[in-house]
Amino acid sequence: MVRQLLIFFLIVISTNCLKAQAPYNGTIFFDPDIITSEDPSAILSTTYIGQDVVVMFDRRVNDWVTVNAFLFDVVWDDGLTSVAQVNSEFGSVDNATIEAEKYAFLIGQLPTALRVDVDEIWIHQGTELFGGGNNSILIHTGQTVLYENDGILEETLIHEASHTSLDATHAASNGWISAQNLDDEFISTYAEANPTTEDIAESFLTWLAARYRADVISSQDYNTITQTIPNRLSYFDAIGFDLYPFDSALSVENFESENLKVYPNPSSTYIQIETNGLIVQDIKLYTIFGQDYTSYIRLEDTKIDISSLSVGVYFLKLNGKTHKIIKN
Repeated sequence: MVRQLLIFFLIVISTNCLKAQAPYNGTIFFDPDIITSEDPSAILSTTYIGQDVVVMFDRRVNDWVTVNAFLFDVVWDDGLTSVAQVNSEFGSVDNATIEAEKYAFLIGQLPTALRVDVDEIWIHQGTELFGGGNNSILIHTGQTVLYENDGILEETLIHEASHTSLDATHAASNGWISAQNLDDEFISTYAEANPTTEDIAESFLTWLAARYRADVISSQDYNTITQTIPNRLSYFDAIGFDLYPFDSALSVENFESENLKVYPNPSSTYIQIETNGLIVQDIKLYTIFGQDYTSYIRLEDTKIDISSLSVGVYFLKLNGKTHKIIKN
């Protein structure tokens, strides 16, 4: 009996040891080009509206502080708005304006789905970690310099805005918990150590990367993400997030030449072909890794049915000309 118990415990220990280690420490570090300074922003206006007493969190004292802040109305062109609250320690309206405009633009690069609950942008001096939640994004401008040096300022803002706009709806949902259990792995050690508070933010950034920047990240990272958290990715796929202006930065558009026009791009169901009388003699579809996916599409008269494709980036070859398309 003792021997049987010993064997049982050894099997349990061995099984636990086989569980894969999370591939990343934190996902904000894995690729600096998910959003870059060249990508578009939804910013429409940043308008100074005066000073007033507000309450903001400040990591330098790890507490809430009351500040006579410089206030700015931030308007993005998708109809969302926020208020940038700049600590009076910046000294003048001119200095505060520089900070408010900078972060209004940067946050405007994030998808609509991540800005929907960002009611306030808290901006302090100091070198402290950014934060999300409380219908706000917390910024310490000394830390910004460090993020910029590493090329991960935009990726950090994605992470923090995920806390602000996604956690409340998704982190404790049955669908998300089911996806966690089915994956049985975490994308980062940070998510694994904080499964109820950090897993959404850690995973959403990699979903954006795998689904919409697959031609930017390395094939190794793509495979790591899609193989480690496939059920979480599917969970996000099913939501139908509004990703403007992020998805308009894909460098794809309806493409046309003298005798050929293909639209819409991106698309989730069909791509329409206008040939101006030209016969389509050759049609091929490839993944970004060169896999031939032609068998997954159907040419129906003047349309290409792409509904069976997974979300992602593909290359469509028509009559010898290749163009990038997006299945969303």
